[in-house]
Amino acid sequence: MKLEKNERIDDLEINNLKIIQNTDGFCFGMDSVLLSDFAKEIKPNSKIIDLGTGTGILPILLSAKIINANITGVEIQENVANMAKKSVALNHLEKNINIICEDIKNLKKIYTENYFDVIVTNPPYKKKGTGAVNINKAKLISRHEITASLDDFISISQYLLKDKGSLYMVHKPERLSEIFLQLCKHKLEPKVLKFVQPNIKKEPNLVLIKAVKNAKASLKLCKPIYVYDDDGNYTQEVLKIYNK
Repeated sequence: MKLEKNERIDDLEINNLKIIQNTDGFCFGMDSVLLSDFAKEIKPNSKIIDLGTGTGILPILLSAKIINANITGVEIQENVANMAKKSVALNHLEKNINIICEDIKNLKKIYTENYFDVIVTNPPYKKKGTGAVNINKAKLISRHEITASLDDFISISQYLLKDKGSLYMVHKPERLSEIFLQLCKHKLEPKVLKFVQPNIKKEPNLVLIKAVKNAKASLKLCKPIYVYDDDGNYTQEVLKIYNK
């Protein structure tokens, strides 16, 4: 397999899986790994779509956690989508994972309503025009709502999900009130909330959310994930998630 300039192959340290990343682009982080672990309860044979798949990290990790999952990854950037396709081929996962290059706002033209059992997404965290703007276009689109807003991600999720289907999302705690408003607006009931903290003394910097379409109101607040212990080392929980 031919790699493009600045592309590298990284070992995911699970089931001998690997992923291709570009050092000049947006490489996946801990948030995607934590989300894949949060969503590992997904039932076998589920039809899953990852909105904004990037390098394809979520579909590849979920393929190792969910038996016979049928996963579609949607990525708007053609070069990034092609890289994800190469990673799928590298891992011989073509039967389980399909990567398409498309704007999530166009998915109503491709899929019928209520088509998927599960949606996973690690959307851009920052609103357009806020925060430090990276001049690298790939990083800009991955981090900022340039091509799609939070409302776009949640509204298309409502359209694509089957009744009682689940949405798994990772985002920033500072946008939680907006996320809840959008979820309820689109009949996606927040059911599980789990914060991620750098350590026990610091405030959360990530939040994992599970919402269910047309479900009754009932929210479970889970014990937070602490990334580092008092000595600055990864906690046992994080090491377990990373299969170490």
